[in-house]
Amino acid sequence: MKKLYKSDNKILAGVCAGIAEYFSVDPTLIRLAWVLFCALGGSGVLAYIICTLIFPNKPMDE
Repeated sequence: MKKLYKSDNKILAGVCAGIAEYFSVDPTLIRLAWVLFCALGGSGVLAYIICTLIFPNKPMDE
């Protein structure tokens, strides 16, 4: 069963990289989509902060 974690491959908090690992896509695509979401008037910054607080860190054994 796949679980959503913050990634170790991080630039800020690992949220975008964690989402990319979950969906098996390139983290750059998720980061660009997130920036686009923020630029188009979305609440991307607030959503990122909430995801940072909610997503657990990746366990060391994986």
